[in-house]
Amino acid sequence: MKTKIYVFLMILTLLATAACSPTDASQAGVNSTAQVSQPEASATSTGQSLSAPTETPATSSTANLPEWSDLETHEADADYTWDENSVIEISLADNASKSSSELVTITGNQITLNSSGTYRLSGTLSDGQILVSTESESPVRLIFNGVNISSQSSAAVNIEKAEKVIIILAEGSQNQLSDASTYIYPSADVDEPNAALFSKTDMSISGSGTLTVQGNTNDAIASKDGLVIRDANITVNAFDDGIRGKDYLVIADSTLSVTSGGDGLKSDNDNVDSLGSIQIISSDLSIHADGDAISAEGLVEILSGNLNIQTRSGSSSAASDADSAKGIKGLTGVLIDGVTASIDTADDAIHSNGTIEINSGNLQLASADDGIHADSALTINGGTIDISYCYEGLESTQIAINNGSIHILASDDGINVAGGADSSGFGGMGWGQPGGRPGEQGMNSGETSTMWLTINGGYVYVSAGGDGLDSNGSIVMNGGTVLVDGPTNDGNGALDYMGSFSINGGLLIAAGSAGMAQAPGETSTQPAILLVFDQTQPAGTLFSLQTEAGEALIAYAPSKAYQSMVISSPLLTIGSTYSAVLGGSSSGSASDGLIASGTLSGGSSAAEVSLSSMVTLSGSNPGFLRPGGRR
Repeated sequence: MKTKIYVFLMILTLLATAACSPTDASQAGVNSTAQVSQPEASATSTGQSLSAPTETPATSSTANLPEWSDLETHEADADYTWDENSVIEISLADNASKSSSELVTITGNQITLNSSGTYRLSGTLSDGQILVSTESESPVRLIFNGVNISSQSSAAVNIEKAEKVIIILAEGSQNQLSDASTYIYPSADVDEPNAALFSKTDMSISGSGTLTVQGNTNDAIASKDGLVIRDANITVNAFDDGIRGKDYLVIADSTLSVTSGGDGLKSDNDNVDSLGSIQIISSDLSIHADGDAISAEGLVEILSGNLNIQTRSGSSSAASDADSAKGIKGLTGVLIDGVTASIDTADDAIHSNGTIEINSGNLQLASADDGIHADSALTINGGTIDISYCYEGLESTQIAINNGSIHILASDDGINVAGGADSSGFGGMGWGQPGGRPGEQGMNSGETSTMWLTINGGYVYVSAGGDGLDSNGSIVMNGGTVLVDGPTNDGNGALDYMGSFSINGGLLIAAGSAGMAQAPGETSTQPAILLVFDQTQPAGTLFSLQTEAGEALIAYAPSKAYQSMVISSPLLTIGSTYSAVLGGSSSGSASDGLIASGTLSGGSSAAEVSLSSMVTLSGSNPGFLRPGGRR
């Protein structure tokens, strides 16, 4: 007998896959030996905003994402050009600093610049300060040409008053700034400056030289207005925050290394009309922070570049409930586009109290709490997301996956749709106690009709210790590939939803325990099967679903023990009968347990399933009552 094995698998690196010709093979009984082929798959769709479910729930609406800013800064093209003939030279030396300009006041090791203009500084002050104080409406430009400035009582550079200041790192120069371990202020009500490089006004740093800043008391670099770092190479080590721009912090085409006892990069203006924002473009950042690595009261936009981030000791130990040690945190929103990132954190790897949008990039995440958490809405339009360790993988009130490749290894839920503020993993009620699992108190409130998970395309693999896909509202799947290696305990399910689950396209395979097993609902337009086996199958046991003609439509080997299996595929047809085969082997390789090539042999039939309706249940188990039902 000639046989065929079909496996429906979305390949995310291509928008469409071509059909392959099947190879004939023989089969005896339910044992199969055949070449695997793929049916033609249509291109998955991409989008730039969160998509509401196209089916149920009808009351859901498109979430309101913030308008990602075309950030206006203090920069001007003229900031980075100057007349060399007008440059004022300053030579620094302990008690011997020199300048021929009357615009420079030298008092011991205090160098005061009283006017706008371009100043070139070189030399060393072992206990001194550069003070900028001018009423001029023109900018002050400081060219660092090999400076080494330390202060034993204050900031190394204190920009007290100016329209704006531009710091140029001269080509080939190495520059160092260090502040005092204890500041001496003129009175008890004065607490500024508070950084080794401190500015009360807008500041820019640029140039092909290098800058190393040591912040011994508070911050290393701080501006009380906006801060732009462009085409610069900077290393900072700070007792508290590394680099802070209150109104905004823009980093473009730069290389930064930040070690901080507080936050790494920070924009903390909390005025509701001008929340602090961070924008990162085409930059290489290495950040190790005891607080948040990147933190903004408003938006964080990371449009390109490379990030290497760690908070505390990383995902090996969680931050306390009172602390924040997140990787990327934008309280209003986070936008990620075209970034290569390695993020290992003691708190959420990526977090927003508002919305998160990921359009492209390669994100390698590990977290002692959530991989990606947004209070309001999370949209994934593309990119590669690999969450190698977390408590929960993706968490938000509304989640839309339109494209991309996502891998999640979670100790609790893989994807969790819930309402309210985040407290996952922190201070939740214990198992078996009122309130349920840890963190559930904080994320379990709100109207279920406004909570949903929509999967329109892409590839999702979830390995979960808790629920695989968990929605306190509803789930809609219109396309893509979703594989779930769910829980092994009966207190959780591979699928867990409170509202409805409508599947209208794509491939869904969800393996897990039997006690809380759920299937998609009858509102689906694509057939689905829930199989519950008499016994738990050992991890790695091959499962295949075969037609009466011996064609295997699904071949999957879960990484964990399982007793239930949910399958939905465009290849299933109502009125047909299928055989569920357990065991055997495959000559092909598996990707996340899904076998897309090679041959199958051996195994035995565990059930014959006839599809008479959109959702078919097979097996006897007191844990489920109906499609979508719970005990």
